[in-house]
Amino acid sequence: MKAMILAAGRGERMRPLTDRTPKPLLQIGGKPLIVWHIERLAAAGFRELVINHAHLGEQLEAALGNGERFGVSIEYSPEAEALETAGGIANALRLLGNQPFLVVNGDIFTDYDFSRLQPRLAEGLLAWLVLVDNPEHNGGGDFALAGERIGEQGDVLHTFSGIGIYHPSLFAGIVPGAKARLAPLLRGAMRSGKVGGEYYAGRWVDVGTPQRLAELDHELGAN
Repeated sequence: MKAMILAAGRGERMRPLTDRTPKPLLQIGGKPLIVWHIERLAAAGFRELVINHAHLGEQLEAALGNGERFGVSIEYSPEAEALETAGGIANALRLLGNQPFLVVNGDIFTDYDFSRLQPRLAEGLLAWLVLVDNPEHNGGGDFALAGERIGEQGDVLHTFSGIGIYHPSLFAGIVPGAKARLAPLLRGAMRSGKVGGEYYAGRWVDVGTPQRLAELDHELGAN
């Protein structure tokens, strides 16, 4: 299974840190945020990675190269301007192929074991999402989990972690190069019962602000 790391966001909430450095290259615990992902993906057996980029994307390619030093192969999907999540994935389908693939947001930190996801897209499903506890900045949550099915409504809503497996057909209606958001696609698939998922109680941080970046860097540096 191939894996894609989403790295095209401008990182407005991270400014001025992201004025000269793309958000995935910001350092935590002595190495860039995106390198934590690459190393964990490699350890889980993922060898073929795709990374999209827009803002300061040349820095990402220069820093990561072809991935050989991490034990992986990296291909890049450049965007003239960020195409949002679904648009970025659709634009990279030529690299991802016609089989289900893993996608992880480049601006999260987690100790989730990605190897758990490799066999997890069952027949008839278009997506498999990992849900986590709601952080303070998303107290209302996103989706409900009932057994192994995810829906829009339920007694308890959890936060979508930014980790998921997708079937390429989920993005079939998006013209490559067009902007498109992921949430409407997922909600449509949920209404057809085609989204499965799981709850993860382990370490997960949305590294979306300078404060959360500094706190995580301090925590990792202390360990």
